[in-house]
Amino acid sequence: MALLEEGLKSVGIEEEKLPSLAQKMEKYIAEIALCNSAFNLTNTSDHDELVVRHILDSLAAYVPLRDFLKEREGAASDGAASVSVGDIGSGGGLPGIPLAAVFPEYSFTLVERMSKRCGFLEKTAAALGLKNVTVLEQQAEFVPQKSFDVVTFRAFRPLDLKMTKKLLRLRKDGGILAAYKAKMENITVEMEGIKKLVPEYKVVKLNVPGLEDSERNLVLV
Repeated sequence: MALLEEGLKSVGIEEEKLPSLAQKMEKYIAEIALCNSAFNLTNTSDHDELVVRHILDSLAAYVPLRDFLKEREGAASDGAASVSVGDIGSGGGLPGIPLAAVFPEYSFTLVERMSKRCGFLEKTAAALGLKNVTVLEQQAEFVPQKSFDVVTFRAFRPLDLKMTKKLLRLRKDGGILAAYKAKMENITVEMEGIKKLVPEYKVVKLNVPGLEDSERNLVLV
């Protein structure tokens, strides 16, 4: 628990949120470890690796996402209730479940095409008491357009023209794509290939506790 709590504090999560969030994330880690071999959710079941490479990596984007979500909330006529996040290709729920746990005031839709993984996501969201989570068994191209203020994806295929078109149509007007990516040199090549669709983007460096030697970035479109 100490590794997790210290890591959560390091990525900028407020002190008052830490005990409850750490408890939920420990429960989430236990669910992943229990079901991983059956559902192929992550590449490891080791507790500390799950903490660093999956939970803290997902939550390293907390501050930039918090700032954007608050801005959207302020602009919305009915406040936080109308602000929505879509986690596309959610798999085992990363980053969607950690983000939903730290942002209980916003609604999250975990979009996953595999039925057995959707069952895991529904069970886990219920076990963690995440009332702001909906699981959608669907391929990204069939999700209604302009569904989300923020569209997130992690451990997802590279952004080619076809995939980018699918993802861009999911954003509400003024919304963003938030892509978890690794090396800046790879991001530059990837974004050069889609510059006709995405002429401008922003890269936020992510500092993941325990992954100081691995480059992690958040691409905002």
